[in-house]
Amino acid sequence: MSSEHALLSARGAGRTFGQTTALEPVDLDISPGDALALVGPNGAGKSTLLALLAGALEPSTGRIERRKGVRVGWAPQRPAQYGRLSARENLELFARLEGEAEPEEAAARLLREFGLPGKASPSANLSVGNRQRVNLAIAFLGRPEVLLLDEPTAALDPEQRRRLWERATALRDSGGAFAFATQNLDEIERHADRVAALRDGRLVFAGPADEYDRTQADTLFA
Repeated sequence: MSSEHALLSARGAGRTFGQTTALEPVDLDISPGDALALVGPNGAGKSTLLALLAGALEPSTGRIERRKGVRVGWAPQRPAQYGRLSARENLELFARLEGEAEPEEAAARLLREFGLPGKASPSANLSVGNRQRVNLAIAFLGRPEVLLLDEPTAALDPEQRRRLWERATALRDSGGAFAFATQNLDEIERHADRVAALRDGRLVFAGPADEYDRTQADTLFA
């Protein structure tokens, strides 16, 4: 799909931290119907690229373009939530920030959908898996058209993984898109139709998933 139809794009977007280049300039489009896997070893630049696309980081070079009115949901690799607040309180707070008309109702819906405890226990006391569920639930607030998920299944049990991919696929099938960082080749084969591979901060492959085979993966991670 041509870039003029993209929901979200990187245009020569790169990022440095001091003297360290975390991401060389990248050109990448996320268009309606995309299921994009970002792959590469640790430190390759996947998280930096997702944070730029999400607007959580400003690019040092280039720019990020977002189609007017498009809403983006982002789940960073490290859960971004308030440890002193309960799961419900976190969701209600972020629902207000995302402009949900009924924040309490939105929080209750996501608590149910993600199987989260509704009691007032602080988020810091939740299990690693439940904290990740809160992280992912926050990404679905505001009815996003694009989901950006950084290693989303790392702490999830098999049933929660299945439910997450069902939600992401439903979003894509309704005209949205999702991009996810992963090192799991099975997830690429099952859930991605496009792959963007990074190594040492550089984009080294971008194309259909069926053109990215395990031989390339072995070379990338060598």
